Amino acid sequence: MSGAAPWVPPAAPRRRVRPGAGTVVTALVLGVLTLVAVGLVGIMIGPPAFPVATVLALVPLAAVLGTVLWVDRWEPEPWPALAVAFGWGASVSVLVALVLNSGAQAALLVSGLDDLRAGALTATFVAPVVEEGIKALGVLLLFLVWRRWFDGPVDGVVYAATVAAGFAFVENILYFGEAVAESATLADGGEAVAVVFVLRAVMSPFAHVLFTVAVGLALGWASRRSAGAWPGAFGLGLLVAVALHALWNGAATLGSDSSFLSIYVMVQVPLFLGVVGLVTWLRRQEARLVRERLTEYAAAGYLAPQELRMLTSLSARRTSRRWARSRGGAGAARAMRHFQTTASRLAHHRQRVMTDRARWWAGRADEAALLAELDLLRQELRRRLAV
Repeated sequence: MSGAAPWVPPAAPRRRVRPGAGTVVTALVLGVLTLVAVGLVGIMIGPPAFPVATVLALVPLAAVLGTVLWVDRWEPEPWPALAVAFGWGASVSVLVALVLNSGAQAALLVSGLDDLRAGALTATFVAPVVEEGIKALGVLLLFLVWRRWFDGPVDGVVYAATVAAGFAFVENILYFGEAVAESATLADGGEAVAVVFVLRAVMSPFAHVLFTVAVGLALGWASRRSAGAWPGAFGLGLLVAVALHALWNGAATLGSDSSFLSIYVMVQVPLFLGVVGLVTWLRRQEARLVRERLTEYAAAGYLAPQELRMLTSLSARRTSRRWARSRGGAGAARAMRHFQTTASRLAHHRQRVMTDRARWWAGRADEAALLAELDLLRQELRRRLAV
């Protein structure tokens, strides 16, 4: 089957092959809710500490989003969908976690526990379930609503990491803000802020990403299996995410400094490096998939040999965009980028059709639409390069 030439019905109807206006509206609504969540956190920590805390929180956010962009280079996800993912993490996840975690801690205080013990138990046994549960729900909704575009583990990593980045950004504002506010009353307040910054922005900027990525990987795996594979995969991914989060919080709140460092060095660092290795391998697999599927389109005459060479190498893609910019300006570079992205979507879509994850007729119609879009972009690119 892998060597079979693509077949596309003539005059197939044009179909929307990416998320549309509804996604943009959802992203805007979540953007407003994000402002509400950030504003609430700002009130909690106090206006004087808020600006400094926000600037500090931008540092780990930039590292995480930069990594997401690196992972998502072969078939970049549409920005409205990524905005929905980030907005869910920064708004719904944060607001639900604030309510439920605070409620649980209040209940423990009412039961007679002191502040320290109630906080430690909430962080270890309540927060992992609440926070990973609500973040995972966001990844699941992305998977279910846009399943036709959820192409595998790499997409799962991208969406899960983006949800986690939104949540961690607002949470970091809270923690950095509390440290900044407390520093005003301490002689060594600057040192206290530095310690919190090192713990959250240097030692663990990817902590929330590492937890939630377990769900993204599981759903990404399920997207390449049967239609009924996702419930079990989601449950397993969520269980792993909660366990990792509980281990991290428990080591930080219930153990000593030495035990925390031991778990960090012996568990967290190797786990992080393992995930980095896995994601790197998945990117290579994605490159091979794009190369194999586009080779079939080239053999069927839909792509010229020079186009195939350009589309199956990231370095060649970069070179082509620079060349297009030098010949036709920003518009030509943009058309070249869209041409490359559409070709990757076409390759992934063919993979879905081949593995029976897209209904046959819907899959063929979308394939025809993608090929038509590719041809239109080719014509636009030629026009811009001829100017």
